[in-house]
Amino acid sequence: MKSISLPDGIQKTVLPSGLRILTESIPHTRSAALGIWVGIGSRDETPSLHGASHFLEHLLFKGTHKRTALDISSEIEAVGGETNAFTTKEYTCYYARVLDADLPLAVDVLCDALADSLLDPDDVETERGVILEEIAMHEDEPGDEVHDIFSEAIFGNHPLGRLISGTPESITPMTRDQINRFYRKRYTAPEVVIAAAGNLDHAAVVKMVRKAFAGTPLDTEPAAPAPTRPWEKPVRLQKPSTVVVRRDTEQAHIVLGGGGLGRHDERRFALGVLNNVLGGGMSSRLFQEIRERRGLAYSVYSYASQHADAGLVGVYAGCAPTRAQEVLDLIRVELDRVATDGITAGELLRGKGMVKGSYVLGLEDTGSRMSRLAKSELLHGDIMGVDDLLARVDAVTVDEVNAVAAELFSGSGGRSLAVVGPFDEADFSA
Repeated sequence: MKSISLPDGIQKTVLPSGLRILTESIPHTRSAALGIWVGIGSRDETPSLHGASHFLEHLLFKGTHKRTALDISSEIEAVGGETNAFTTKEYTCYYARVLDADLPLAVDVLCDALADSLLDPDDVETERGVILEEIAMHEDEPGDEVHDIFSEAIFGNHPLGRLISGTPESITPMTRDQINRFYRKRYTAPEVVIAAAGNLDHAAVVKMVRKAFAGTPLDTEPAAPAPTRPWEKPVRLQKPSTVVVRRDTEQAHIVLGGGGLGRHDERRFALGVLNNVLGGGMSSRLFQEIRERRGLAYSVYSYASQHADAGLVGVYAGCAPTRAQEVLDLIRVELDRVATDGITAGELLRGKGMVKGSYVLGLEDTGSRMSRLAKSELLHGDIMGVDDLLARVDAVTVDEVNAVAAELFSGSGGRSLAVVGPFDEADFSA
């Protein structure tokens, strides 16, 4: 067992099994946040297992040899805590927030659920129905659906372009044995990071975790922690395209953009600044031009999504269908302008301030502190101190931002467009 101290009072212990435990002590709080993060997500699924990670996320709360589904939820709620989970394309997280005195209970409950789930066949059928309803509900939210359509337009049939939830065609035939094999093969100790933040003691947390996992499938032979996800080979992007999904909606939902940067790209700090200048707040170019000056949309913003070996950038707008073309034209003008002319020195300062402020203000609660630990370890392989990260943002120059803008937002190679609304493909053929 190896323990080390990291920046900002963070401590890390690697168990012989390869499982990693990271904590941040925040003595002035009376709460603690605990997360069990597994470096497996929807991009790790074969086509026949499309949606298995999300399916498993549902099933791990349905009962173990020690607890029923009711026991799992009621034991945490009885002490005023909360527990939940979520699945992404590259990892899955199971978490709880409790009073500091109840952290041992949270560790025991979550570790039990993760390591010893029964995956009862009846529960599989019940959750299959729940997930199919969840997929249908998602299709009734065009403002969310359009982002999935855009992602598929960028990544195509690559796993990054698929829905995290799976589809009715993949979820309906998936068997309990398939899910269980995925569970036991992929949920191994080297893939697991346990993070906790709050009023806690690191050594005590390590002791709790070791006790909770003793004798379970995660109490395994010595192994090294799983390396960060490989990123040397970039994902091949699709040719620019237009995808229109007809829905009789009151609003048109639009995303325009293209490929971005992977999360290991050193230019990601410049992209963060650029994103805020372009469409990251009420003072951004897109918000000022489209909403404030012209009143054409209630919601308009830019965003960047980053994966290990790929990324995308997009601009979203929700507007009246009769204004969709005008809004699209304005978005294109702003993208062309920032790609050609770049940003100003004043915008650079404002963009840096927004990046730094959102990061620091986002660390004001134990849940976000816990997430920072796990994501840093799982996705980057190390933890950058807050001061170091702020210094990296401060070091961004106008030239660096403008170079990223020219590469990512130039329309010379074409842009992909996703639209959900009362339209046909022909409406955007131009």
